[in-house]
Amino acid sequence: MSDQIETASQDMPESDAPAPEQAAAPQSSSAAPAAADSNTAPKSEYQVLARKYRPKTFEELIGHGPMVKTLSNALESGRLAHAFVLTGVRGIGKTTTARIIARALNCIGADGKGGATIEPCGVCEHCRAIAEDRHVDVLEMDAASRTGVDDIRELIEGVRYRPTSARYKIYIIDEVHMLSKSAFNALLKTLEEPPEHVKFIFATTEIRKIPITVLSRCQRFDLRRVQTEELAAHYTRIAGLENAEIEEEAVTLIARAADGSVRDGMSLLDQAISHGAGKVTTQQVRDMLGLSDRSRIFDLFDFTMKGEINEALELLSAQYALGGDPAVMLQDMLDLTHWLTRVKLSPDAANDPGVSQIERERGKEIAAKLAMPQLTRAWQMLLKGLEETRIAPSPIQAAEMILIRLAYAAEMPPPGDLIKKLRQDMANATSGAGPQGGGGGNGGPGPRMQVVNGGGGAAAVAQRRPDPLGEPEQVEQVAYAKMPESFAEVAELLGKERETTGIAMQVKNYMHLVKYEPGRIEFRPARGARSDLSTQLIKALNNLTGHRWLVSVSEREEGAPTLKEQELEALEQRKADASQDPVVKAILDGLPNAKIVAVHLPPGQELSEGEEDESGSVYDDAFYLEGDDEL
Repeated sequence: MSDQIETASQDMPESDAPAPEQAAAPQSSSAAPAAADSNTAPKSEYQVLARKYRPKTFEELIGHGPMVKTLSNALESGRLAHAFVLTGVRGIGKTTTARIIARALNCIGADGKGGATIEPCGVCEHCRAIAEDRHVDVLEMDAASRTGVDDIRELIEGVRYRPTSARYKIYIIDEVHMLSKSAFNALLKTLEEPPEHVKFIFATTEIRKIPITVLSRCQRFDLRRVQTEELAAHYTRIAGLENAEIEEEAVTLIARAADGSVRDGMSLLDQAISHGAGKVTTQQVRDMLGLSDRSRIFDLFDFTMKGEINEALELLSAQYALGGDPAVMLQDMLDLTHWLTRVKLSPDAANDPGVSQIERERGKEIAAKLAMPQLTRAWQMLLKGLEETRIAPSPIQAAEMILIRLAYAAEMPPPGDLIKKLRQDMANATSGAGPQGGGGGNGGPGPRMQVVNGGGGAAAVAQRRPDPLGEPEQVEQVAYAKMPESFAEVAELLGKERETTGIAMQVKNYMHLVKYEPGRIEFRPARGARSDLSTQLIKALNNLTGHRWLVSVSEREEGAPTLKEQELEALEQRKADASQDPVVKAILDGLPNAKIVAVHLPPGQELSEGEEDESGSVYDDAFYLEGDDEL
């Protein structure tokens, strides 16, 4: 990348001072008002840095080398796509890149005979018109304000007409993801087969919201975040062009705050130069951004991890009084934790040229004193605490409580060390109690093994229970239910427990079984089923059976009828069978308005298929009728 930066054209008006010969001439009274008007003439309007130093060529773009190389090869070989989509975070240069592409495609050179080039001249009629946003064949559309299908129809109508003067008619659509579904559909056919004189350039920050049918018709460029070091060098050059003095650490803070966005950093730099009246110091930038001193963050983290909570709270209060944001300070501590972890894993990371002196020296010092479990635990606690601070009624109080929590947890040994120590203490206590109990009364070194009744009894117990951690009998066993062999047994198992009766009703009424095997259920939910039915069913079955269950939802298979539907179907079949019984049939014939409501056999009198009693009926008092007054 070239380090050249094309400054904005300085169209300053010529000086109104009189020529030497005019200055010597006596001024008439009528000339006085003119002179006064000249002295009060308005100055040229100020242009913010983000617009003043907007790149005009690909050479001035920073951080987008792969895209520039692809376009260069495409222009040289004539393999130009008919549609491009540029995606990336805000302020990364999507719209600027689109305009540069438009200039590259329509440039005719200073002599008016050139063709499409990766290095537009910037002086031809088309280059100047596109730069000034007045070219009739380069149309920019804001999809955020024109989202409807009617706007796209208007665009499509103009596509069929050839460009007025340029080589290509170019449509630049910004924030294209804001278009409606109908608008995207209306654009598809034209986007796939546009006329040879039309090019589309889309820009978006939400690439996932663009339909895949549109993306498949475009050549995609992902504009990545610009690295902090590259941003810092860029802002330093611009500060020099503006005749502003800025400290190295100050420009690094601005580059970090930009978070990869060139425009965001330019706005911050513009504000910093105005704030410092042309001389920007690190402290001024910290005050402007609400940041705390970097060295103080190291001190705050060091005090907290050493357990010196009083010093840590005093330092936190002092930074808060100076205007530091509690959430920002915790964010800085979180970043520091990540940095120290990297230094712990790879000491060479501290020697990176972009690392400041204080980070290099203090980072190595603190990382050497902390173990990896302490750093990972600090990361988790700060990450959770940062979220709490942002939603707390009093952020400073929340930050203080987080530091207290972290300070007391920092001295805790890792769980693995606790288990090793406990096993070692138990082993020492066991070996210290001999078979006759000599010395057992005074106990072994382990604090958890205490001889209460002295002598041989305690020794015998120690021999029978050498390692409680290794004996599963010592742990209370949970009585798990037997694995259900069928889907019906699943519903029956859930219905036995009071906590899962609601899930049992859902399983019975709203689940169409597609596939079942012990530990796995696939189903199609019926209308009215809970949205979290599969999740709740997994949780309930895991707790009841002690096995891991997999419950999935099928969108293609219809599945079997629900258990409730099967019960109703079985009941209807039993009614039909009962109606054919000789006794029941005779009753129904004698009572035309009666109907069978329910059918069941008395308990203990279930008969096998085809078995009859002496009356010839298998339904001894087993049916109920309703609907006849004679009953």
